Amino acid sequence: MSAELISKYFPNLTTVQKNQFDRLEELYAFWNAQINVISRKDMDTFYERHVLHSLGIAKIMEFSAESSVLDIGTGGGFPGIPLAILFPEVQFHLVDSIGKKIKVVNEVAAALDLKNVRGTHARAEDVKEHYDFIVSRAVTAIDGFLPWCKGKFLKEQKNALPNGILYLKGGDLKEEFANVKVPYTIHPLNNIFSEDFFETKGVVYLQMT
Repeated sequence: MSAELISKYFPNLTTVQKNQFDRLEELYAFWNAQINVISRKDMDTFYERHVLHSLGIAKIMEFSAESSVLDIGTGGGFPGIPLAILFPEVQFHLVDSIGKKIKVVNEVAAALDLKNVRGTHARAEDVKEHYDFIVSRAVTAIDGFLPWCKGKFLKEQKNALPNGILYLKGGDLKEEFANVKVPYTIHPLNNIFSEDFFETKGVVYLQMT
């Protein structure tokens, strides 16, 4: 499955963006052979399960220019790298506690000339900056994730939604989020993407300001 899948759902990509998405697979194949950041079998469905899945967030929230986004537990750069390609005017800070994964993030960002990506080897708890949004892709259950986000949001609002969290998650979301005390909305991705992979996937928006 090729980068054409991305154009199917995001038809207004610039030539630069199309080229960047096209190059993602070869870059990750190269780095994955050295530092395992994506399961080998998932490389066969790379654009569907990693790139398009990450961009599910963009179908819920179109970040305004000059917004700042923190990607917690980014691994090899998901959802941060695909989102940074789609939103070149938005600043993305990708953090992970595993240094070799951040090496991949920074190498991929440099190869694609993504000036809006910064990768940092750090635990989420140790990040002291403030952001408009925090994104993540199922790094842990939400009750474990929320404490990592505490105190990291800007007060000023720049976007259509109040500052908060956009969390990619699968499975029984209603059960997992039953005890969450902040306002949240579950957006099923099977309403947006037709591929079977998205049948049980969703984006959860949690308002944090």
